[in-house]
Amino acid sequence: MLSPPTPNTPLPTATLADATLHGFGIWDLHCHPVRGDTSYKRMENLVSYADRMGVERMCIYMAWPFPSTVDATPDQFRRDNDEIMAILKDWGSRAFGFVYLNPHHLKESLYELERCVADGPMVGVKLWVGWKCSKPELDPIVKRAAELKALIFQHCWYKTGGNEPVESTPQDLVDLSIRHPGVPLVCGHTGGNWELGIRTIRSRREIYSGLAGSEPTAGFVEMAVRELGADHVLYGSDVEGRSFASQIAKVTGADISPEQKRMVLRENLRNLLLPILQSKGMRA
Repeated sequence: MLSPPTPNTPLPTATLADATLHGFGIWDLHCHPVRGDTSYKRMENLVSYADRMGVERMCIYMAWPFPSTVDATPDQFRRDNDEIMAILKDWGSRAFGFVYLNPHHLKESLYELERCVADGPMVGVKLWVGWKCSKPELDPIVKRAAELKALIFQHCWYKTGGNEPVESTPQDLVDLSIRHPGVPLVCGHTGGNWELGIRTIRSRREIYSGLAGSEPTAGFVEMAVRELGADHVLYGSDVEGRSFASQIAKVTGADISPEQKRMVLRENLRNLLLPILQSKGMRA
């Protein structure tokens, strides 16, 4: 138990994180490189923030600056993947790479999957927009990723004003999952409208809830744990779009047990990545 500071005595830097967050050894599902002059500097800055908040390992994808188009060309997503692989050369002890693909360009996406995962250091797949994930064009990507044991992360949203025509909803992910039984899929953002998103994905045990990106509103984590099970909920930040602190607070402030918090903050993601990490001989 930490003693309270005496009046007019500054609280030591990172005391809160040292006392609580570092004990979890947090694994973050959803990170993007932050600002910096070089790929090394961008990751150095990100690690400095992660250290303050007790984040041990980070899944990173899509280069900085964030793509400005919903239909990235092969040259664009190849450039992003090159940057992530450059980061992994220096920061492989802190980061896991997910290959960014656009299924609208299927041939090139399958090539990138081979280059970056089968023959490279990456351990997951990041799907954003380009095609709705319910489209059959995604099937070859999911099939090959499953063969490689790569974890698939799909951005999903229920937007009040309507999604982009090529933007997936949780229902699109359910449709994809039905065609690929047994393949783990992560519902990124849990659809933004998390109450609807949770209800949409709970029929598919293959689908996991990604907590990143929305406001740290009360009840989100509690409902996800109650409806999906604590083993199907994954912490993520969506840094730099959101802060580590606000997103971690969703979990640490939730009315769930300490063991459930540990599962959400670390163990669930670790367990999902363990098969591909072991196959590549990488440290878990």
